Amino acid sequence: YVELQESGGGSVQPGGSLTLTCEVSGGTYSSYCMGWFRQPPGKEREGVGAIDSDGATNYDASVKGRFAISQDFGKITLYLDMNNMRLEDTAMYYCAAGPYMPVSVTLPPPTWYNYWGQGTQVVVSS
Repeated sequence: YVELQESGGGSVQPGGSLTLTCEVSGGTYSSYCMGWFRQPPGKEREGVGAIDSDGATNYDASVKGRFAISQDFGKITLYLDMNNMRLEDTAMYYCAAGPYMPVSVTLPPPTWYNYWGQGTQVVVSS
């Protein structure tokens, strides 16, 4: 059974940076895709970006150029580097894992993913 655990959330001022980590345990897969999602207060869950097992990444337009997803294959850990953060980045952030999809073509929807973490809270405020 695959388990995901996010960490690294906290408070940051506008323009600041934060890195989230998603540790994966309980399974090994040669092909997969992993994604980051967020749910702002009072809003629906939305996609932030994704990475597939080929190393390709893709991002939602709202974070493109500011956020970056990377992974440590040895530790099976996923990262989300968030820079130049904005008030509207305030949300609960989740990581998710699912079967392979070439994310460079399109961002997989939430329904694509089989496994989800519990989330980590990010607050951007002055």
